[in-house]
Amino acid sequence: MENTTWNKKLNKHKSKTVRMDEQQEESGCCFFCAIKEPDPRLRQPAVASVFDEMPYRADESGVLVLSALWNIAMTRSDDPELPSLGALRCMSLLIARAIAEPAWLLRHQNIYVPYYAAHVLGSYTIHLPELAELAIDAGAVPPLLDLLRGSLTWVEQRVAVRALGHLASYDSTFPAVAQHAEEVVALAMRVASTCLDTVYTEFVAVTPSEREQYHRDLLTRGLGGADMEDRRAEEWASQLQCWSLYLLCCFAYRDQSIHHLLCRDVGFLKDLCRMWGGLVNSDSPAGVGLVRILCRSEAGREAMAGCREVVESLCNLSRSSDDWQYMGVDCLLLLVDDHKTRQMVMEIAAPCLVDLAELQSLSARERIGETITKALLLDFDHGARALGGEAGTAVKFLWELKVERKRREHRMSNKEATERTALAALKKRHGNEKFWSGNVEEATIRYTDALELCPVKMRKERLVLYSNRAQCHLLMQDPDAAISDATRALALARPANGHAKSLWRRSQAYDMKGMAKESLMDSIMFVNVLMDSEKGKERKHTKLPYYAARMINKQMTATGLFAGLASWDKRRKEDHDRKKNAVASSPSGCSLPTIEEEPWFCRRECKGKGEWSERR
Repeated sequence: MENTTWNKKLNKHKSKTVRMDEQQEESGCCFFCAIKEPDPRLRQPAVASVFDEMPYRADESGVLVLSALWNIAMTRSDDPELPSLGALRCMSLLIARAIAEPAWLLRHQNIYVPYYAAHVLGSYTIHLPELAELAIDAGAVPPLLDLLRGSLTWVEQRVAVRALGHLASYDSTFPAVAQHAEEVVALAMRVASTCLDTVYTEFVAVTPSEREQYHRDLLTRGLGGADMEDRRAEEWASQLQCWSLYLLCCFAYRDQSIHHLLCRDVGFLKDLCRMWGGLVNSDSPAGVGLVRILCRSEAGREAMAGCREVVESLCNLSRSSDDWQYMGVDCLLLLVDDHKTRQMVMEIAAPCLVDLAELQSLSARERIGETITKALLLDFDHGARALGGEAGTAVKFLWELKVERKRREHRMSNKEATERTALAALKKRHGNEKFWSGNVEEATIRYTDALELCPVKMRKERLVLYSNRAQCHLLMQDPDAAISDATRALALARPANGHAKSLWRRSQAYDMKGMAKESLMDSIMFVNVLMDSEKGKERKHTKLPYYAARMINKQMTATGLFAGLASWDKRRKEDHDRKKNAVASSPSGCSLPTIEEEPWFCRRECKGKGEWSERR
């Protein structure tokens, strides 16, 4: 119905098109002349006239104007002059025309028009709700929704979901987007789950000479070759995913009735816990941001608690040095505090949270360790003691550390406390001797004895003991125990995660488990802490340790957004070559499909490929 309305608007003005073209044959620079006019009484009517006529023109001047407008919107997004003169309505009509008239889209340079138009809409609505309201009044939602549906390509989807996210973020404009809530949520979920595969198969895996030329131009602005295009495509794919998640966050935050739409797809929830902004989009919480919002509703908590992969992912995030670590802790606490989900998650969450129980602060959260302790020991006297396995052991340890031991040490005389401190130091020294002599198991026992003797208030001494024991676990090929002890050491550090050796040891442990993202985050934090510690020393240059550089390089390769797809691609091709060679050596003379006929290579036959092929 909405598309029909847009078509009527376009058809209504088609009769004017020829006359407008005749009147402005020389107006390729009309916009540029008008925008330079210093007198607003002359400038504003001229610019408004350009915006009023541009959607119905048939010449090639529009792309130049849009390119300039794109630059203005990026640099002066808070300036209301151009939006108030009809720029947003013009952009909406241009997108509608591009979708409704494929022949016009393929003429001149019009293939760039939908991208620039949607980008301008997103840029002008990023900060001010007043401009977002203008975009709604200009009818921006229907054409943006068409782009989100995939009417064109992933490049246009990216800027469309960005603009819709901005419109959904304001109280005054959210209702206009929410009219299409069910469809928008379904589309955003699909895009977030499939965009990496789409970008890889439709662009990165394609030979550079066969890629859409306008995609290449938009990605690199004509600078750089195929490698630059691949890097930019990865960045844009990450943005497409993160902006889709942001749009979902806007719906989930403002309307909890949407939560059932998000939570009924278990496959999406499993995908969600693996979505992260990566190093190219580090300012986005990505999947965990949406998870935290969902955990604030009963339906969301039940869905999260029922998905083991999500809970495990939250535990891994909580025991990492990721910028969004605090969000992982928030989610686990929300699940543990709810009596309906508590028992569902305690088996997995309790050991993780116990490792963090001595945190002092995290992000803006003060006394977070006490909050964790209260949550885990809430019903310790009324059934929590019955917890079995690793969770039961962890909670009992926390009770002993935070309650029983503090009571004993509070009653302890100064003399006894001094003796225990000295004995703990002796045990630590014996542990060091055993470690350097190669008796790692005995060293572990000595460090454990020292931890039991060392008073709780001796924070720095206990930090070193946990870190040393983590190193022993590493040498004994027990990465889980190493992660636990290194995390406890980092929780005792001030600031949190500020102990270089513990970071490096946990990074190695995560590497042993094949958890590349967590290992990468700890490696980067290790380098940062190391560099900060060297600042006060009289050295001209601080060298990056070779072993850290190797680890970072290894994990960056493993955590690339397309890393899994690339390895799958390679295996697929190798399998095809192997079958082809087998057939070639077979006496039966049977044949296999050529590479071009393989289903994997047919993925590029998406909706709209016919038009792009015609253009090539």
